[in-house]
Amino acid sequence: MKHIIVGAIDVATRRRLKWLLALLLVVGLPLHATDVDTLLKAENAKVSAAKASQQRVDALADQSDELFQSFKQVNKQIEGLQVYNAQLEAQLADQQQTIADLEASIENATLMERQLTPLTLKMINALEQFVALDMPFLQSERSERLARLRSNQARADLSSAEKFRQVLEAYKIESEYGTRIDSYADTVDIDGQPREVTVLRVGRVALLYQTADQQVTAAWDKTSASWVVLDSGDYRYAVAQGIRIARKQAAVDLLQLPIPAPEVAQ
Repeated sequence: MKHIIVGAIDVATRRRLKWLLALLLVVGLPLHATDVDTLLKAENAKVSAAKASQQRVDALADQSDELFQSFKQVNKQIEGLQVYNAQLEAQLADQQQTIADLEASIENATLMERQLTPLTLKMINALEQFVALDMPFLQSERSERLARLRSNQARADLSSAEKFRQVLEAYKIESEYGTRIDSYADTVDIDGQPREVTVLRVGRVALLYQTADQQVTAAWDKTSASWVVLDSGDYRYAVAQGIRIARKQAAVDLLQLPIPAPEVAQ
């Protein structure tokens, strides 16, 4: 806001001069033109000085207003920076906690990795023993899987976690064998001659095979660890029906198969 020092100063001054001249005439004082000019010049100088002062006041007022607006704007920026700094401090604290957690995880991972390798090897050894004692189905596939697991343990491009995952996957596959019925082609020795047969596996409960002409049907005997030829009249149809069910060529049905008696735990 501007402060006005002089308004209609010229008019008021002229009026005062008129009254002064009239008073001088009344009292009879002698006046000269030079005296009047001197008075007018002095008054004009006073007016000019007052105008200059007013202009300086107006300029200072404008400058003060600009400074005040700048001050308000800087204050807003400072408030915004304070909020931003507080947010950055919170983020920094969270990042420092994250770094600490990661460092702890790295230390734990290093310890777990040292423990994971011997555990993985023990699991492979146990799986090899299990397969060797299990029914002899899909022997090539299972042997190749075990050999691949064993070979991967020496690979530097695989992490310990990946090697352990592969072993767990092998355990999962072996576990699923016990819950499915399956059939596949294989070659077995019959009377000293290799012959193509179809193997029927019912979980880990029964393992049988049958020749293409259905003339020979045999079952795996866990006690003797050998194939035992069955009476073709007793199980030939049941095994053939089981093969069709495994191939999804027939609906699931009850099958009468030779099941060994469960062993008594010692």
